[in-house]
Amino acid sequence: MKTPAELAKLTAGIDDRTPAHRDRAIDGLRALALLAVPTGHWLLGGFTLDTGGGLHNASPLATFGSLAPASWILQMLGIFFLVGGYSSYLSFQRRKGSTRQWTAGRLRRLGRPVFGVTAVWALLLPTLHYGLGVPTTTLHTASTLVVQPLWFVGVYAVITALTPYCVRASRRLGFWAAAPLLGSVAVVDFLRYGPHADAMPPWLSLLNLLPGWMFAYQLGVSWADKRLGRREAWLLLAGGAALFAALLLAFHYPASMVGVPGESRTNSHPPSLLVLALATVQSGAAILLRDRLARLLRRPALWAPVVIVNLSAMTILCWHQTAMLAAAVPASYAGEIPGLTTAPDTAGWILARLAWMPLFAGLLVAIAKPARPLETPWDRVGRVRRAAAGVLAAGFVYFALVA
Repeated sequence: MKTPAELAKLTAGIDDRTPAHRDRAIDGLRALALLAVPTGHWLLGGFTLDTGGGLHNASPLATFGSLAPASWILQMLGIFFLVGGYSSYLSFQRRKGSTRQWTAGRLRRLGRPVFGVTAVWALLLPTLHYGLGVPTTTLHTASTLVVQPLWFVGVYAVITALTPYCVRASRRLGFWAAAPLLGSVAVVDFLRYGPHADAMPPWLSLLNLLPGWMFAYQLGVSWADKRLGRREAWLLLAGGAALFAALLLAFHYPASMVGVPGESRTNSHPPSLLVLALATVQSGAAILLRDRLARLLRRPALWAPVVIVNLSAMTILCWHQTAMLAAAVPASYAGEIPGLTTAPDTAGWILARLAWMPLFAGLLVAIAKPARPLETPWDRVGRVRRAAAGVLAAGFVYFALVA
């Protein structure tokens, strides 16, 4: 444990090593969006324990519908994609090689941690089951939770590869380059929720997957391209808020931004128009608050955590569910423990889960140290080991989604 003097020295050192041109507000927004992911999953994801000691997924939102507004705050993927588009634009403009080389480099940075966590879990599954007797039900639940955040990385990778086209769209259409993406999602939502919804094929909603998440990314590209300023940000904020209210009150969209067990409709998988309305509000607010946030992050004590979170971005995304499972799976052997293995259907569960949050965070920090090398280039990993990691990763995903 570091003393206050040592912590002050550490934060001052991080601040001193930060280049003057570093955009602290962008890093701050990214860190905020990153931390919202584990916070949301830890707060809104619970377990139940069956008679055989197996864990099953459950959600407090199934009982406490009034908690839905909390998901409006915790669902910050709009901010993440906005900042992603902003950063990708600047990186693309600074590239020294070809567009293909730039794209390949970005995709490798996203892919390594994903292959790492899934390969490690593929090795853990037989150890946990045959070595420690963990029930198959628990392993399926754990696998689903580990894979759950990784869809985001896949979508983000595809959108990143489309950055050159986003740049062209911004230069041609400016701020309005994101409008066709919003319109596309609106059309699909009308078809799947409108008067002829029963005649629509079930796969229709998948058409929202790319434009739904690309919307905020395109806004970020236009922001970096200086085609989106404060005037447009006010329009985003006001227009997004009006659309959000209309969809909730007049068109009766589900209030929760995350899936609720037992509900026939979901806003997030794939994104509905309500998710884009929220992303519009978030994007407008982020742009308007940028300068204030940048001034705030001039303070070393606030800036240092932002740097640490950004350096561990993929580790947080890929391993935060593992941290929660590291507490819940051993607890399942002790029976029903409030906030861990009891059904999330009482106010007491919510208070207990809040009390467990520091433990989850501590476990994530402990996992981060051995997991961090998986984010760095695999220069010393030969083709055979890379192929083995790929096979293990594919096997784990198959077990989580199909088996």
